[in-house]
Amino acid sequence: MKKNQLILLAIIAILISLFFIFNLQHYLTLEYIQIHRTHILNVYEAQPWQTTLIFFMIYLIITGLSLPGAVLLTLIAGAIFGVFVGTIIVSFASSIGATIAFVLARYLFRESVQQHFKHPLTTINQGIKKQGIFYLLSLRLIPLFPFFAINLVMAVTPIKTWTFYWVSQIGMLFATIVYVNAGMQLAQLHSLKDIVSPALICAFVLLGLLPLIAKKVVSHFQVL
Repeated sequence: MKKNQLILLAIIAILISLFFIFNLQHYLTLEYIQIHRTHILNVYEAQPWQTTLIFFMIYLIITGLSLPGAVLLTLIAGAIFGVFVGTIIVSFASSIGATIAFVLARYLFRESVQQHFKHPLTTINQGIKKQGIFYLLSLRLIPLFPFFAINLVMAVTPIKTWTFYWVSQIGMLFATIVYVNAGMQLAQLHSLKDIVSPALICAFVLLGLLPLIAKKVVSHFQVL
């Protein structure tokens, strides 16, 4: 690993360590947000643009560094900004944050991961080459795959950064709307399990299969 990569890795490690050392994850719990919801709303009403910008930057940092809390922040967006504005904010913040994590992982780990895990990555690389954007779109549409894991895995594949960004924005939109909408009823939520029911997960899985099915159909007609 080169000197610049080591310096960047050290900075990231320090930032992540500070997050846990100062117990900042405490502020990203359902209980904390429910207790302080009224105060947060008052701050937003008094300073809407400042609050929106700060929230956007926090979301960007959390997702860019692959820290826990993105789901809670999405709920908070619904509780503070409403479905329409909240969805716009989260959609762009999550997509840009995911792309930052993607770029960092690609710069820091791509060469070493490809060398040490060449055979395990063969299937993923082949999937990207054969299915293209449909492969990533399917992963984004199914919330069973961890947000940060997709960012890191895709970083060591041949997919282009711009493609990763816009496909992620489209693919995560449906789930974003679901979670932002759930945030409107934040006071009634007892846990994150209250948001996603088995039926909804099945719907996400079916939705995630659609791009691959569409790809197969298109390929079939191209052959004909």
